[in-house]
Amino acid sequence: MAITLAQLRTFLAVEHAGSIKGAAAELMVTQPSVSAGLAALEKEVGVRLAERRGRGVALSPAGVAFAPYAAGVLAALEEGRAAASLAMDPERQELRIAAVNTAGEYIVPPVLRAFMSRHPEIDITLEVSNRARVFRQVELREADMGIGGSPPESGALEGVPFLDNEHVVIVAPGSPFASRRGLTFEDLAGVAWLLREDGSGTRIFARELLAGKGIKPRTMTIGSNGAIKQSVRTGLGVSLQSRHAVGLELATGMLAEADLDDGIPRRKWFALYHRDGVRRPAADTFLRFLIGDEARQAIAESLAV
Repeated sequence: MAITLAQLRTFLAVEHAGSIKGAAAELMVTQPSVSAGLAALEKEVGVRLAERRGRGVALSPAGVAFAPYAAGVLAALEEGRAAASLAMDPERQELRIAAVNTAGEYIVPPVLRAFMSRHPEIDITLEVSNRARVFRQVELREADMGIGGSPPESGALEGVPFLDNEHVVIVAPGSPFASRRGLTFEDLAGVAWLLREDGSGTRIFARELLAGKGIKPRTMTIGSNGAIKQSVRTGLGVSLQSRHAVGLELATGMLAEADLDDGIPRRKWFALYHRDGVRRPAADTFLRFLIGDEARQAIAESLAV
């Protein structure tokens, strides 16, 4: 059976994106290349792995059964690459971290500064993207550890909580909602809610929260924390954001916080790792540091105004 790594990556990109076009964008190849790679893999496996669903593509029952094995092969090879690299140079350690946008912008940098001062022998790579991408990187072992929200109860990931992640609803400083007390979510149902892009954990949380409150406001998708904060400042709408992302703006009056009577559930930041397989020594060293007092102090100092 002449299955190639490129075919497996193509198949998993189709699974993740739900379309040939999306998979091509993810892999940075042409759509015909994706179609050809998927067809070649199906020929080798001997069954149809994906099928058309409306305008998209979904895995067939056979594809669903095959997917974890495809992911496992790529993950095992990545672990092998890392082990071979370490064997060639035992003194050099490597740590690959994938963090969701908010954590990557506001939580991880001060932790890394403190960690690197103690462990200069560890080379660190940090990639920042949305929740879906981070989870996928850890699942495929493209990252040793992820930093984000809680992992799904079922699946390849486990998580260790290490920090509270309080969320607030932000409004423009001159908004009538900035001075009112005892607001409810129903009071905000008539304004636009600014949401992050698909795949963002904050977007998922906001949608679940609004649905749980029984309101269906107008929404606008904006693809970054910075753009959302600026849009709220101009009065374009309101948004649910981690307090870690907006603490400076709230403290300086650039943004205001809606005083809501019906509270927002508390969340936590998690260190994410693969459920199966042994973590590399550098990852274990970082995890011990991340859940300790020194990391929390570094974060608190960086967020102090």
